[in-house]
Amino acid sequence: MSESAAVPLDAYATPDYDRATRTGFSEVIFCPGKSDEQIARIAEALAQRAPVVMATRATASAYEAVRALLPSAVFHEEARIIAIEREVLPRVGSVAVISAGTADAPVAAEAHVALDLMGNRVTRISDVGVAGLHRIVSHADLLRSANAIVAVAGMDGALPSVISGLTDKPVIATPTSVGYGASFEGLAALLTMLNACASGVSVVNIDNGFGAACVASRINHLACPS
Repeated sequence: MSESAAVPLDAYATPDYDRATRTGFSEVIFCPGKSDEQIARIAEALAQRAPVVMATRATASAYEAVRALLPSAVFHEEARIIAIEREVLPRVGSVAVISAGTADAPVAAEAHVALDLMGNRVTRISDVGVAGLHRIVSHADLLRSANAIVAVAGMDGALPSVISGLTDKPVIATPTSVGYGASFEGLAALLTMLNACASGVSVVNIDNGFGAACVASRINHLACPS
C-alpha cells in the first residue's frame, strides 16, 4: 500500500453521497489539484452508492489509477472524463451540443459526454460557426426541436446569439479560450455572450462544458418528467 493510500479518505475528501437526491445527479470529481490516488479513492467511495461516477478534467494517469480500483471505468479522452456506469441511466428528451469550430471540440466533448452520462439524448454538431451562416441555418429543425442547446464558441463568441435568434429554446452559451491574442484566452467570447442581444441566452464560464451540461440536463429533465 502506498503512503498516499494509507491516508484516511476523510483526511482530504468528504464525499456528498446525498447529492443526487438534491440535484438529480451524483457528486462529480474535479480532478485538477488532486493526486491520481486521491481521485481513485474518491471514485471508489462514490461508486459504492452512486449509479454513475464521473471525474472531469482527468488525465490518462488518473484513469489508470481509477481503473486499478474500478475495472469498468472508461476514459473519454477528448472530453477528459472518467466514467463508471454501475447502472446506465435512461436517456431522455433531446439536447443539442453545437460548436463553432473544430478547435472548440474538447469543450463540446466535455458537454456531450457529461450530458450523456446524466441521462440525456444528445445530438452533437461541429464546425458550424458564424463565418458561414448557412451551416447553422441548415440545422434549424434541430434547434427548434431540442429542449435545450449548448452553444460552444471561441473567437468572437457570436454563435449563441445567432442560435437564439432561430429558436425559442433556452441556449447555454459556453465560451472557449480559442482565439488570437486579443481574445484574451476566452474573455472576449465571454463578454460577447454576456452582451448577447438575442433573448434566451444564459452563459457559463470559459471552457466550462461540464457546467453547461448541468444546466442543459436540468432543463431537459424538467421537460421530460418521469
